[in-house]
Amino acid sequence: MNRHDAAGASPQNAPSDEYRLLDHLQRLGRGRGDYHAVHVHLARLRAQHRQDHHLRVAEATFASQVASLDGRLFALTNGDLFLVHRQGPPVAIDAAVAAVARLFSADPLTAGEGRAVVGRFHTLYDLADDFEEVLGAVKRLHRDRGRHRRVGDGGGRPPLTPARLGQLQEVLNRADVSTLVRSQAICTVTPGNLSAQPILHELYMSIAELQKSVLPDYDLAANPWLFQYLTQTLDQRMLTQLMRNNDGTLSRSLALNLNIDTVLSRDFLDFDAALPSARRRTLVVEFQTIDVFGDLGAFLFARDFLQANGHRVCLDGLDHHGLPMIDRAGLGLDLLKFLWTPTMAESGRAAALRAAVEAAGRARVILCRCDGPEAIAFGHDLGVTMFQGRAVDGLLSAQSGA
Repeated sequence: MNRHDAAGASPQNAPSDEYRLLDHLQRLGRGRGDYHAVHVHLARLRAQHRQDHHLRVAEATFASQVASLDGRLFALTNGDLFLVHRQGPPVAIDAAVAAVARLFSADPLTAGEGRAVVGRFHTLYDLADDFEEVLGAVKRLHRDRGRHRRVGDGGGRPPLTPARLGQLQEVLNRADVSTLVRSQAICTVTPGNLSAQPILHELYMSIAELQKSVLPDYDLAANPWLFQYLTQTLDQRMLTQLMRNNDGTLSRSLALNLNIDTVLSRDFLDFDAALPSARRRTLVVEFQTIDVFGDLGAFLFARDFLQANGHRVCLDGLDHHGLPMIDRAGLGLDLLKFLWTPTMAESGRAAALRAAVEAAGRARVILCRCDGPEAIAFGHDLGVTMFQGRAVDGLLSAQSGA
C-alpha cells in the first residue's frame, strides 16, 4: 500500500492529495473493475476532535491497518482519508475503519455498531458500479480544498474569530466563572438495593453555558485551533477559581478533566503547590484518549509528574471497543473510564468487556454516561463497581430525599 507524499517538491509547489487522487482515478480508467474505495469522513468530526495531532494519529492508524492491501492512501486537505485499493477481504477494511473510529469514540459521528456508521463516518465504493459517483465526489473535494478543514456543527452560527476570542478571554479574566463550573459525582453503587456512595466529584466547565451566556451568536468549537486555546484558558480559569474558593471544594476528592498542555503549564504548577498535602491522593486528573495518543511523549511526561506528586491519572473517552485494547498497567494509568451506550449490551462483547475489567482491576474502571438503570445493571454484570451519569445522580437525589 502506497502513501502519497510530495517527495522532492516544496510545500508551495507540491500537488494536493485531492489532485493526486483525481489523477489516480482517471488513470485507472477501464481497469477499475476490481478496485474499491473507502472515504473516511474525519472532516465531519466535531472541531475539538479535529486537532492536527488527532488527524496525524488517525492517518497513521489507518495506514498501518491497510498496509497489506494493494492500494493507495490519500490524506485530503480537509482531514478526510481516501483509500483506493484492489478488492481484498472486507474484514480488513472493517477493521481499519473501526480502529480509526475507536480513536474518536467520544464523538457522536462514530456512534453505532459496525456498519451502522457506514455513510456517516465512512463511505464504501465499488468502482465497477460507483465510478462516476466517486469521480464527482472527488472533483468536488478538489474544488473545495481551499476551504481546508470544515467547521463543526455550529447551527448556522459563524465561527469564533481571533478578535472575538480576545474579547472572550477579557470577559473570562474579569468574570466569576464559578457559574460555569459543573460537578458530577462518581460513585460506587451497591448491587441489589442500588445504594450510591460518592468517591469522587468531577469538575468541568460548561461550554454550552459559556456560549449561551457570553457569545450566543458564535460557534465556539468551529475553529479547532481557537477552540483548543479556549479550553486551555478555561482550564486555567477553573484552576484559579479553585485556588481562590473557600467553600471546601478542595477538601473533597476531585476529578479534573484537563488538557495535557494545561498540566505542563505554570498555572497547574501553582495549583499543585497550593494543594494541602492531605489532598495529594484525592486528586484524579483525566485525559482524553485522543489527547494521550496524539502526543504519547507529552502524556508520559505529564503522567510521571502527576504521579510523582501524589495524584492519580485516568484515561477518559474509551468505548466498549477500545477498553479491551488498553493495558492499564502498561500505560501506568491509575483508572480507566469508558462510556455506556444503549447498544453495548447487544454488541456481543460482554465477555471481552468482562475480561477487560478483570485485567484492569474492578476497582480501577469507571462506567460513565449511565443514563438509566440498565447501564448500572450491565456494568455490575461486567464487574464494574464505579459509575457516573444521570442515573447515579438520581440515586443520590433519592437517598438524600431531594
